[in-house]
Amino acid sequence: MSDLLKLFRESSSLYGSNANFIEELYEQYLQDPDSVEDSWKQKFGHIRSDSVQETAHSPIIERFASLAQQSQGRLAKLQGFTEQSVKKQSAVARLINHYRVRGHQIATNNPLHTTTPYFPDLDPAYYGLTELDMDTLFDTGTLYGVDRLPLRDIISTLKEIYCGNIGTEYMHIVDTDMKRWIKNRLEGAKIHHKLSAEEQMSTLLFLTAAEGIEKYLHNTFVGQKRFSLEGGESLIPILDNILQRAGEKQTKEVVIGMAHRGRLNVLVNILGKNPSKLFEEFKGIHIPAPGMNSGDVKYHMGFSSDIVTPGGPIHVTLAFNPSHLEIINPVVEGSVRARQDRDPRADSHNTILPILIHGDAAFAGQGVVMETLNMAGTRGFSTGGTVHIVVNNQIGFTTSNPADARSTLYCTDVANMVQIPVFHVNGDDPEAVLFVAKMALDFRMTFNKDVVIDLICYRRLGHNEADEPATTQPLMYKHIRNRPTTRHIFANKLIEAGVISKEDAIQLEQDYVRKLESGQVVSRPIANEKVYSYSAIWDKYLNKKWTQACKTAVSLDVIRFCNKQLQILPTGFELHPRVGKIMDSRRKMAAGALPLDWGFAENLAYATLAMEKYNVRLTGQDVGRGTFFHRHAVLHNQIDGSTYQPLSHLDPNQGRVQIYDSLLSEEAVLGFEYGYSSTTPDCLVIWEAQFGDFANGAQVVIDQFITSGETKWGRLSGLVMLLPHGYEGQGPEHSSARLERYMQLCAEHNIQVCTPTTPAQIFHLLRRQMIRTYRKPLIIMSPKSLLRHKLAVSTLEDLSKGKFQTIISETDSINPKNVKRMVLCAGKVYFDLLETRRETHTDDVAIVRIEQLYPFPDKRFKDEIAKYPNLELMIWCQEEPKNQGAWYQIRHHFVDTLATQINLQYAGRAASASPAVGNFKKHLEQQKQVVESALFGNYKGK
Repeated sequence: MSDLLKLFRESSSLYGSNANFIEELYEQYLQDPDSVEDSWKQKFGHIRSDSVQETAHSPIIERFASLAQQSQGRLAKLQGFTEQSVKKQSAVARLINHYRVRGHQIATNNPLHTTTPYFPDLDPAYYGLTELDMDTLFDTGTLYGVDRLPLRDIISTLKEIYCGNIGTEYMHIVDTDMKRWIKNRLEGAKIHHKLSAEEQMSTLLFLTAAEGIEKYLHNTFVGQKRFSLEGGESLIPILDNILQRAGEKQTKEVVIGMAHRGRLNVLVNILGKNPSKLFEEFKGIHIPAPGMNSGDVKYHMGFSSDIVTPGGPIHVTLAFNPSHLEIINPVVEGSVRARQDRDPRADSHNTILPILIHGDAAFAGQGVVMETLNMAGTRGFSTGGTVHIVVNNQIGFTTSNPADARSTLYCTDVANMVQIPVFHVNGDDPEAVLFVAKMALDFRMTFNKDVVIDLICYRRLGHNEADEPATTQPLMYKHIRNRPTTRHIFANKLIEAGVISKEDAIQLEQDYVRKLESGQVVSRPIANEKVYSYSAIWDKYLNKKWTQACKTAVSLDVIRFCNKQLQILPTGFELHPRVGKIMDSRRKMAAGALPLDWGFAENLAYATLAMEKYNVRLTGQDVGRGTFFHRHAVLHNQIDGSTYQPLSHLDPNQGRVQIYDSLLSEEAVLGFEYGYSSTTPDCLVIWEAQFGDFANGAQVVIDQFITSGETKWGRLSGLVMLLPHGYEGQGPEHSSARLERYMQLCAEHNIQVCTPTTPAQIFHLLRRQMIRTYRKPLIIMSPKSLLRHKLAVSTLEDLSKGKFQTIISETDSINPKNVKRMVLCAGKVYFDLLETRRETHTDDVAIVRIEQLYPFPDKRFKDEIAKYPNLELMIWCQEEPKNQGAWYQIRHHFVDTLATQINLQYAGRAASASPAVGNFKKHLEQQKQVVESALFGNYKGK
């Protein structure tokens, strides 16, 4: 037998299991000829005859048949196959492939739709197959483990696999292993979705619970909001199945994020919250825990418990979530990454699992979903795959028309961009739902990639229980109100099968209600002893005051040791000349030969903390180098492009240092870092904005989590936000970090807002954030031009003997008795004021920097004022327009402190709708006016 005929016999569409292989290989060849083996490359090249255009598949197949016929006349011996049979087999192969690609579009997975759309390319006639071919045996590619079947049976089998109550999207995935794994799971053997009698009873119990709690709340607490799960009750058996099987796979922790719909159901029936506690909340007699001054509504609250599974207890956490729906996604991912990082096991990706539960309209409509998906495969933000469950109510809030809700076929189409499978399943078929749940978890654990379950269901009631959805969806809700519940459908199925009796089904409902009324936990058993006591690690940070003293100074020996270690590079590592010059300067700074700059002090803060076994995590756009070329914590080899992070090579027993340049996202990345910081208090977690006002894109995270998470949910966080801020003529979008917004959010000592102006200040401020047993978010208005300003320098003694100063007093030799005017300021404008005062030899004006704007250092401020007995006028000077910056949020501290004879005035730009002007010349004029009005009380410039 010729080599070609042998190859043809082994891989041709004559042996149909490999027809798709040839087509896929050819497509791969068209994209990159060098990506296929040389033998295939030569054959495809010969067939194409160097054509620039793509050759259609049918000529390729015909050409292979012709080649086989020409090979010593041996084709005739291949058991009677002819050229016509080759074409027919090829047609069948393409039909099979199109069912894999498009079968989900005609699946019966929507409980509200009874009509099936028609697609020509799923019709055998489209491929030239007729009724006469229906009883002809064709190769199936081992479909359901059978090599050959009549075409009629092939089609019915394909419909069973791809067009029943499960529609699977996976052919868009490029990775061959993943695609083959899914295909084999679906097609490899005759798979019945039917559960065992024991599994059926367990599923019915969970459906009874899911429906039972909603009915009980609806009848007991009439008219109260609960955002019920009715219509999507299959979510409860899905979650139970995933948790139980994850436990079998030795998963030890699961973190769940979800919005409010169905949350109470999950709390009671999955996490084991005692129903009596929930009923107290409905009655309004629940008392918030310490620290939760405002509290939150019951359908936003979090919970955690240790659920018993066959593999041992599994710690399950339901994250707190505001009504911004999908914003919890990155927060959960950050919390999971923190748990994985502190887990010593090498397979922590599989021991700690994130589950995100979405709404259909929100999944398609909210950008943070895409941002979070985009993080899933990155170095700094991967969690080894998330199980996504979309509770697809098909209506969103009130919009049921997909043409109004999205521009895609499915609400899940955004997930296709990250090459993951989507299982669209009928929520009224619990057995199909559990089959999908098993497959989804197995996929995630096998490939450590995200996976999506699209639970197609409906919403029996309105957006809330007082809403009337029929006003905008009359036909949909006529159908829904005539439709039996998921539990009713499944119970009847079991009754008809003889698994249970009608009386048994009624008894299950009554037993569940009895448990609710008696205050029993109605979930699976909860472990008696806590498996994890992570919450205890936060105890020492509770009820602490910001004024708590701590020592942040570091000895000169430690400083010089750290700097020496930071200078050591791998053999053959070549720095860029500009970076090399910076590193050389840092050697001189450590020796005392040069004043310390910002980059030196900041890197030393991280290094010394790491040496004290604190962990450090720094993320943001271009943080490794630093947007303004000052940090260089990650070095780049100019020879081969490799990178080196000296901060990770200080000492074998140091803390972990993670520095990652982030994707171009603010909302998701900041949410991720908040989740990380709220999970691990012993890590300095920092997010840096490229420019301070870029944080505008993450305002939801700032408002709903960072500044209010403690008072709503009792959640502490030590997150640091570095926001470059300062008016340097770069225009409206690169000047202001919107200081006023953070100042407006300050209350109850919820956050810290600081404006450090020297290298020593950032050194001590960052170290204070860890060393002090006080965990509140820290907002730093960080500098740009001050990174290399000739006056913004420090000494080694400032690091080794100093501390963070909330207020920096006058630094020049001015007689306090001569001072009648004091200028208060924060940030970069100080150096403009200082230089102008020195140039004009003014000796009766003191300049004082407020380095901590909140919590305001009232006592320290009073002490500062007391130094100037003849003070008559106090000026608050700021670069920002009057309606922005700190003025309106800080002046009450001055008024409350000042004696009656001291006047308080404002010096700064006039109120403006925009943060800054766009013209550089005009900026300079304004800046000069700001400075001179503060120092001299009038405008002397032209």
